[in-house]
Amino acid sequence: MRVTMIGAGYVGLVSGACFADFGHVVTCVDKDPAKIAALEKGDIPIYEPGLADLVANNVQAGRLFFATGQTEAVRSADVVFIAVGTPSRRGDGHADLSYVHQAAREIAEAMDGYTVVVTKSTVPVGTGDAVEAIIREVRPDADFAVVSNPEFLREGAAITDFKRPDRIVVGTEDERAGEVMRALYRPLYLNQSPLIITNRRTAELIKYAANAFLATKITFINEIADLCEKVGANVQEVARGIGLDNRIGSKFLHAGPGYGGSCFPKDTLALVKIAQDADSPVRIVETVAAVNEVRKRAMGRKVIAACGGSVSGKTVAVLGLTFKPNTDDMREAPSIAIIRALQDAGASIRAYDPEGIEQAKTVLDDVAYADNVYTAIEGADALVIITEWDAFRALDLDRVRALLKTPVVVDLRNIYPPQDLLVRGFTYVSVGRPEELY
Repeated sequence: MRVTMIGAGYVGLVSGACFADFGHVVTCVDKDPAKIAALEKGDIPIYEPGLADLVANNVQAGRLFFATGQTEAVRSADVVFIAVGTPSRRGDGHADLSYVHQAAREIAEAMDGYTVVVTKSTVPVGTGDAVEAIIREVRPDADFAVVSNPEFLREGAAITDFKRPDRIVVGTEDERAGEVMRALYRPLYLNQSPLIITNRRTAELIKYAANAFLATKITFINEIADLCEKVGANVQEVARGIGLDNRIGSKFLHAGPGYGGSCFPKDTLALVKIAQDADSPVRIVETVAAVNEVRKRAMGRKVIAACGGSVSGKTVAVLGLTFKPNTDDMREAPSIAIIRALQDAGASIRAYDPEGIEQAKTVLDDVAYADNVYTAIEGADALVIITEWDAFRALDLDRVRALLKTPVVVDLRNIYPPQDLLVRGFTYVSVGRPEELY
């Protein structure tokens, strides 16, 4: 099957490379000539484990191509995916669909013969209707169907998520389009990955509802962590105690500094706006978004308290900048608000991240970036762990103790047993694990 992916960003590139690995012939189209030139040379613009090899293997096999112009790629395609950005619109928080609508117009002008047009981007309910109307307006005689096929890829584990998904959601009322999508995903369907065929609007809402629910779990356990600190309970044991209940599950019950990334902040806000426009407000999601936003700077105040109530004139070493490990993505990362809160209080920041430094430089000012963990720590008045990269889980604690000017460690991901630090003379602060339990 011939597949064209409009947009060679995170979702488009990962999805395109995985479809090619199934044996389909895929062309990823992007208007950024520098990005396409880099991809053609084998340079991957994002960090995702395994992606560089996957792209290289399928380019070499003649199944994966890149282009800046989409006319020929769309004309020859059986399926055209729209995988462009849908950022929050400035001013009101609605998803900005301008790139989606533009892609629909350009697809309409180029397609030839029956074409399945698929929205892979995360889009509000009713976007498929709008895409269909745009194509019909441009090409009244066109033979096509519009399908919703939301992605559920976790950054850092995207290839595994694509090839071993919990489910595949396809939204269409067109039987012919449904058969095309079944054929496209047949390698997964034969491995018994559940294929859910529903209507377009339901498929669009499934994506938002899933992300909002996961964001709610994160925010819930973060608030329980705050309560644990007040009443003398241990949030990790609370999380384990409730997570073993199959109705709840253990995933996304890890207390920390709040969620970030390209999906949860944007999608919870978009769902709130969708619900408000439908006169059916989602009060829980509204609260989740508000609580998460406040929490990030609250973690900055937690660091200040651990430093004796003031960081003025002090150097704080920060380990981990990206919103999660195994990605270089800095979008809405908790580190941004935490670092700014510390800077506002007079601290100097020295930071290290295994993959996120270049991206961090675009959003954080007046930060000194170190080239390794111990350079970041040396001479600092406190150490803060914000992102739980594996490289931070087994630090030489004796060396850390010797390098720090003041032995203060604030572990916002609870990656260390408290006793490991306390026996070495550290002042150790974590999340939801009160000192009297250490």
